[in-house]
Amino acid sequence: MTSQTTVDTTGPADKAPAAASGPTPGKGLRGHPWYTLFTVAVGVMMVALDGTIVAIANPAIQKDLSATFADVQWITNGYFLALAVALITAGKLGDRFGHRQTFLIGVVGFAAASGAIGLSDSIAFVVVFRVFQGLFGALLMPAALGLLRATFPAEKLNMAIGIWGMVIGASTAGGPILGGVLVEHVSWQSVFFINVPVGILAVVLGALFLVDHRADKAPRSFDLLGIGLLSGAMFCLVWALIKAPAWGWGDGLTWTFLLVSVLGFALFAVWETKVREPLVPLGLFRSVPLSAGVVLMVLMAIAFMGGLFFVTFYLQNVHGMSPIDAGLHLLPLTGMMIVGSPLAGALISKTGPRVPLAGGMALTAVAMFGVSTLETDTGSGLMSLWFALLGLGLAPVMVGATEVIVGNAPMELSGVAGGLQQAAMQIGGSLGTAVLGAVMASKVDSDLAGNWAAAGLPKLTPEQHGQAAEAVQVGAPPVAPGTPPEIAAKITDVAHDTFISGMSLASLVAAGVAVVAVFVAFLTKKGENAEAGAGVGHI
Repeated sequence: MTSQTTVDTTGPADKAPAAASGPTPGKGLRGHPWYTLFTVAVGVMMVALDGTIVAIANPAIQKDLSATFADVQWITNGYFLALAVALITAGKLGDRFGHRQTFLIGVVGFAAASGAIGLSDSIAFVVVFRVFQGLFGALLMPAALGLLRATFPAEKLNMAIGIWGMVIGASTAGGPILGGVLVEHVSWQSVFFINVPVGILAVVLGALFLVDHRADKAPRSFDLLGIGLLSGAMFCLVWALIKAPAWGWGDGLTWTFLLVSVLGFALFAVWETKVREPLVPLGLFRSVPLSAGVVLMVLMAIAFMGGLFFVTFYLQNVHGMSPIDAGLHLLPLTGMMIVGSPLAGALISKTGPRVPLAGGMALTAVAMFGVSTLETDTGSGLMSLWFALLGLGLAPVMVGATEVIVGNAPMELSGVAGGLQQAAMQIGGSLGTAVLGAVMASKVDSDLAGNWAAAGLPKLTPEQHGQAAEAVQVGAPPVAPGTPPEIAAKITDVAHDTFISGMSLASLVAAGVAVVAVFVAFLTKKGENAEAGAGVGHI
């Protein structure tokens, strides 16, 4: 089937929709929707995988390069900071210069930065090239969605996004397993070197299969001041969320960065109403479904990424699992996302997004409530049940919210819409980790002293209490070397029980966020602009 791309307009009714420019594929391989999907999935897999695979390599990097704990934190923070700050601007670049070119540049840069990290002999170079990974990843991700939006017909777009979401979910959840195998049996460098052949494959596939699509109304100039204001506001927001656990939520620095961020967003909004070709036309947000989709993506990421952050510590530090074993225990979550995402895409195509999205967030709420009931001796079967339910709930949300955001944006802004979707996920993940981390820290701080005393352990000084609480927040018993076994056992029990109480409260908060998202889901609807004819190509 061949479908001609049209661009939904918001201008006067007497203006005809503008057709997308660029080559229209024939019946060959180039521009074929399913080959396009396979190509972008290979590239997106690299970025999603690196979001979690590197965490397993951090201890080995720290030891090999004699890095401090703060240095190692920046291996992750530098990547996510660059990714979050650049996503919307990168989406605009794709709208301006074409998503095919932007995607291929992102793939090449990401693979090259990965290889450079593997060759690095200092922690400073590792962090610098991780920032470059984030920047090139930001080019790649919105371009992938832009290519899918332009290539697939409307009736097939949800299925395509379902498979795209499946790849992201599987890569994110599978990162710890693959990372554990590579670090344990090869080296920490192999975690980064693996991206080089994957990147080469994506470039070859892109050269063979991808066709560039540009709408006639694509921007011809750049809103440089808007880019600066938005990037600065995003940086201050994500920086505050990253540093808040160390600085404290009541610290002046935390609030300074948050206030500067709010001011930056306000100035950006004012400027966007005055510039001729804005970076993000604020008229986008007149679409209630699109705005609801962005909010839904933030809420989903808060509940999912924030909650999953503590689950990994629970498996490794409370149950004593190796990184590989912990990853294997998360396979029910991964498996249900793999199975559920394309099924969710098909369901959303038939029924629309509202019921599947609301049902998905309801299942997520139930799953996070289940996680809140986990104990130190909970068996694998019950854990697997809650993890599987979480994956089943997340699948329709990942697919549906993405389609709602991208499908309700005009074709010429599909890159910006893709950037909004990814930025919402990154901000939600950072917000979830920071807020739920604060909930965990508060609960541990309030319960630890009482639990310590109830176990008959010697009273801690304020300094010792602070050090012990920091360890307990990640489920690690603060047992000093040379501690008698019976005392060590008591400390371990107290640490694990206190950690469980904190994780339980944080999981309940995540469940509450998911409940709020259920109501937001009812504000969504199928992409209006996708209805006009989303794709060029044949299925």
